[in-house]
Amino acid sequence: MREIIASAMKTALKEKDQVGLSTIRLISAALKDRDIAARSADNNEGISDDEILSLMQTMIKQRNESVKMYVQGNRPELAAAEQAEIAIIQQFLPAQLSDEDVASAIANAITETGANSVRDMGKVMAHLKEKYAGQLDFSAASQNVKSALMN
Repeated sequence: MREIIASAMKTALKEKDQVGLSTIRLISAALKDRDIAARSADNNEGISDDEILSLMQTMIKQRNESVKMYVQGNRPELAAAEQAEIAIIQQFLPAQLSDEDVASAIANAITETGANSVRDMGKVMAHLKEKYAGQLDFSAASQNVKSALMN
């Protein structure tokens, strides 16, 4: 992932893509912050690719919230800028699972972990994060897992 991000930064620099360059620099800065935090926890190699994907999903979630606020505040130019950043960050993520695939993944995770109540939700979510990092929205998935385990 780090090489892909560095390559994308060089490409944006060569193409004079200011929005792309600034967004990739934000990703790089957030990645460095997480690496520094990981080093203090005796992890000299920095964060893993799965954690990088999680970081990017968090960045997208933050920008989606900003878009909502800008639209409510009648600031379409700021909302458009946030949406442009979202599009750039999404280029680094694997393809997102469809709703049907998410439902199937949740059902498989429940079966594979042997979960049968809401108390087992942590096991199911850990299983999903391990297998589908960067491919689904875990906050939405957690609601689906909870409702599936309550039935």
